[in-house]
Amino acid sequence: MALTFDDGPDPVWTPLVLDALADSRARATFFVIAPRATRYPSLISRLREDGHEVAFHCKEHVRHDAMTVGEIEADAASGLLALGQSVRHWRTPWGLVTPATEEVAKRHRLGLVGWTADTEDWRGGAPEAMLARLRGRISPGAIVLMHDGFGPGATRDGCEGTIDLVRPLVATVRSLGLEPAPLGELRHPLPDRNPDFQDTGPRVHGV
Repeated sequence: MALTFDDGPDPVWTPLVLDALADSRARATFFVIAPRATRYPSLISRLREDGHEVAFHCKEHVRHDAMTVGEIEADAASGLLALGQSVRHWRTPWGLVTPATEEVAKRHRLGLVGWTADTEDWRGGAPEAMLARLRGRISPGAIVLMHDGFGPGATRDGCEGTIDLVRPLVATVRSLGLEPAPLGELRHPLPDRNPDFQDTGPRVHGV
């Protein structure tokens, strides 16, 4: 199974998430926003040095059903260039995938990745409540969504809840006989989008 984090790196919260993962001896995948990765290269270096996978989230956090094919291509191409190293996985903003998204992903040889279990940590809930929300959703191939940064729509002031969730979540995963691993090491089919978005949207247009 995989622990995944979106919307970083953040200079305050990402190091604390990394500390919690290090204390638990667990590895994860971080879907980064390209300009933030450029702004904080030392955090990207630490992610990789600690054995985590760096994956692509976006350059601009905009839903793909509000973008043209050309806009999605420009966002992906410039974002990937900013990361400076090849990445294998792409989680789109809000996990929304359109036919244009699939076209661009194929062009850049990126695997689209959604999730199977959402902590909804962006709401600022207590770790206990988030762990309860995940109950029954941790199984082989599960992908848990968390955030080490702030994206549009976040209603919390800080990421303390996520940091406090990491250790008990890892303990729960291991109690089930599983081990958190970067997405590149999973041997299960990966969902490609937000499970709540079934409609890929017919509104993509233009080039």
